Amino acid sequence: MKKLLITIILVLITCTTTLALDDIKFSLGMTQSTFRDFSKEFAVATSFKPLSPAEPLGILGFDVGVEITAVNISDRVWKNAVRDNDAPSYIFIPKIRVIKGLPLGFDIGAYYSQVPDTNIKLYGGEIKYSILEGSTVTPAIALRGNYTQLSGVSELDFKTYGVDASISKGFLMLTPYGGVGLNRFESIPRGYASAAFPSGLSLKEERKTYYKAFVGARLTIVLLSITGEIELNEFKPVYSLKGAITF
Repeated sequence: MKKLLITIILVLITCTTTLALDDIKFSLGMTQSTFRDFSKEFAVATSFKPLSPAEPLGILGFDVGVEITAVNISDRVWKNAVRDNDAPSYIFIPKIRVIKGLPLGFDIGAYYSQVPDTNIKLYGGEIKYSILEGSTVTPAIALRGNYTQLSGVSELDFKTYGVDASISKGFLMLTPYGGVGLNRFESIPRGYASAAFPSGLSLKEERKTYYKAFVGARLTIVLLSITGEIELNEFKPVYSLKGAITF
């Protein structure tokens, strides 16, 4: 079990280091239209991903793990958003995440990300309430709120927040789940009137609310859980994988 979790961690590290972005830094080619498209792709890459069924952990429950999110990005959009003007085909966002079970069907969680070789750092949190906790014959149903904040990028103040509803039903070691949600991003360029931005570059903030749907499944082997998830939204499909110790 330990070897499997270590293998998952090594895969995540390999993806984020061999296909890494450079620092986020806007160049003169970044028009308002391109900045709008960049903000949309950045939002779906960095926003919260459930990566867990609707059932609660319980008052003694913990879920501690690592995860990675992958999104296909547009070179046209990203070449003017990174320092070296050369973006890979995919952006990979790794996270460390901890979820704690609480009484009355509540779970609370926090996560942190630092993308290797870039100035991208993220932190956020979630709170989930299971309306139905589920049983051997009935599914679990949950509501959740989330928030993610970007730090480390001097030229950009970026945050996402949202709500979702999900349903899940366990079958032996496998627990499929799915849900729908509403997310909003706020992308605010900083310093374009000062030396922080290249002379002549002027960008305005972008804000948008968008819908999403997601499906996934968690495989549990004793204390080890492996969860895969696909998110569909208005902009780009998003793929996520998580390995965790769950009890």
